[in-house]
Amino acid sequence: MTTEITLDAAMQEQVFAFMADPATHGGMSIRRIDTHAAVVFLAGDRALKVKRAVRFPFLDYSTLAKRKAACDEEIRINRPGAPQIYRRVVAITQGHNGALRIDGDGAIVEYAVEMARFDENATLDHLAQAGALESSLIMDLADAIATSHQAAPIVAADGWIRSIPSIISANTIAFRASRRFPDRDIDALDTASQLAFTRIRPRLQERGHRGLVRRCHGDLHLANIVQIGRKPVLFDAIEFDPAIASIDILYDLSFTVMDLLRFRRRTEASILLNRYLTATFKENLGGLATLPLFMSMRAAIRTNVLLARLGGAHKNEASTLLAARDYFSLARRLINPAKPMLIAVGGLSGTGKSVLARALAEALEPPPGAVILRSDVARKQHFQVHETQKLPASAYQPHIGAIVYQTLAECAEQILSQGHSIILDAVFAKPSERLAVADIARKLNLPFVGLFLVSDLATRMSRVGHRTGDASDATVDLVKTQETYDVGLLDWQVIDASGTPEQTLQCSKIVLGMPEIRMR
Repeated sequence: MTTEITLDAAMQEQVFAFMADPATHGGMSIRRIDTHAAVVFLAGDRALKVKRAVRFPFLDYSTLAKRKAACDEEIRINRPGAPQIYRRVVAITQGHNGALRIDGDGAIVEYAVEMARFDENATLDHLAQAGALESSLIMDLADAIATSHQAAPIVAADGWIRSIPSIISANTIAFRASRRFPDRDIDALDTASQLAFTRIRPRLQERGHRGLVRRCHGDLHLANIVQIGRKPVLFDAIEFDPAIASIDILYDLSFTVMDLLRFRRRTEASILLNRYLTATFKENLGGLATLPLFMSMRAAIRTNVLLARLGGAHKNEASTLLAARDYFSLARRLINPAKPMLIAVGGLSGTGKSVLARALAEALEPPPGAVILRSDVARKQHFQVHETQKLPASAYQPHIGAIVYQTLAECAEQILSQGHSIILDAVFAKPSERLAVADIARKLNLPFVGLFLVSDLATRMSRVGHRTGDASDATVDLVKTQETYDVGLLDWQVIDASGTPEQTLQCSKIVLGMPEIRMR
């Protein structure tokens, strides 16, 4: 029967030396990765993660029992979402002769989380650094995050809401102590953040009452997401303190969105937000006002994580400081969002409205871009079916169409009033429909641009005929029928969409006065 023995710092160093010895792993080469709270040893197809014997204000691994509990909790929290990574907790033992073994029969001197090793270059921070990420990967990531939030246990919201001013203040104190940034910039970020919290506090309380504060991942930056088998896997969720991970689900999402922005992947950030909102529309329609503060807080936290690495044994201090400055600058930009605007993209089926809307979304302020509201998706949501499920003809009766357009208008007004830009994607064949959209922007005193795409019949028929896996139920026969529509006097900007999507985008960009935008 094994027994635990007291472990001091010297003993843990012996354990680390033992784990770093190739002989311990059958002669395989070892890679050691050090963090402030753990040391990871990579050998062959296995990774072993040992908690450091440390105590921080937010974390206590100072005793063997506490480290064992943390290892058990890491497996419990992470295995459901990443079963292909997390295996078990193993003991490091010491025999009577003083020899250490992994999972041996002697006295237990340490514990490790055993994981399947993955390609370290396949984490999303490395992939984002190397280049653009595939849209399919980002959409799968949004679905994975939404699924994790649906499964996350609901927790009381009061503690989370009360902690926000303290988090902001703690970031500010750390910034001042670092002496890396001008005091005026630190003060401006602190003031803007505290004011933003005051503004959105009632909204946060309402979200808490609706069960949207949950035991989340808690640390969803890009380095904690890995691509395995072309699918994103979330790992290394916070296990050491449930309170830190008991947060609003949009605060969890905001870390990933913010990190994509930091890596200059705004297209991907826009795709992620829109895909996530489509999957969680009812829950989060009223939560967009929280994003500027949430993303700014996440950027500020990331800044301080990097600053904490300076001055120690950490290598590449220059690049670490540069990254910290980048995150700090992003935190300042995100907390001061620009004024939103409303764009409507209309046109008959097959003119390329949805393709254009997706390309334009990322370019609109504030970051990460506009929320896209599409009539085809709204109709499927009305009937509570998946967006690619085909609806019967009865779902396209005029009174249903009126409901869909009214829903789009109401949602657009709600989102715009929270400070977030909108792109409406619908046919808008009737003058009354176009007038109603313009009235939304006029009511809120916000900029509005209406684009109406036109194209020849053959092109539209070809595009619709080749669609697969899309929310639209339009058919070639419908395209022919739409030739009889009387759209009335077009007071929107008419865009020739008979060419390539890139050409349509460039024409729209000129009308909108936007900078260069590339198609993805």
